[in-house]
Amino acid sequence: MTSFKSYIESILYFEGIAEDDLAYITEHSLLRTFSAGEMIFIEGEPADGLWIVEAGHVKIFKLNADGSEHILHLLGPGKSFNDIATLDGGANPANATILSDEAQLWLVPSAVIAEVLARDPRIASNVIRLLALRVRSLVGQIEDLALYSVVVRLARFLLKQAEDPSLSGPGITRTAIAAHINTTPQTISNMLHSLEQAGAITFNRHRIVIVDERILRSIALL
Repeated sequence: MTSFKSYIESILYFEGIAEDDLAYITEHSLLRTFSAGEMIFIEGEPADGLWIVEAGHVKIFKLNADGSEHILHLLGPGKSFNDIATLDGGANPANATILSDEAQLWLVPSAVIAEVLARDPRIASNVIRLLALRVRSLVGQIEDLALYSVVVRLARFLLKQAEDPSLSGPGITRTAIAAHINTTPQTISNMLHSLEQAGAITFNRHRIVIVDERILRSIALL
């Protein structure tokens, strides 16, 4: 519970939360343990609430008509998800499953979130700010997919990965990255070779290292 309280206080949703509300959330939240590949929830099913990753990695994804998946989000420790369905009482807007060998997630039930929002206007203000960030992120993803080549998208992902530790670690494979930036694992491998030849990175089977951020940013058109 101590670690969960610290996670809550570090999440933008609950910035400045009152101690009694913090205790209320902690007391009414559930810790769940999942294995690799296990589904957390399925698109279209009723939402249980807000999920917070304590350990491991999660992918949020949608499937197209032929069964191919597009990963919307790759999430690690300290990240939350399923905000929209929690807040509007609707169904899960996408699928969620475990990427790492094991993961521990906290579930804050929708009713608990609704109670805290009703009691503390500061939390409601935080929610507006966070949803605005989510919209900006999705607009950025659409822009990347519509306007930029695979090598640009990969360079941008690697820069984000360097800034956000939750985008690295077990489960964040080339296959997962490929599904996130809408390409194939083989194309990812080819583009990594291109970035290495340009002097931006070095890589092997298990690790990618940015050796010249200036070059990588230039390729990313940033």
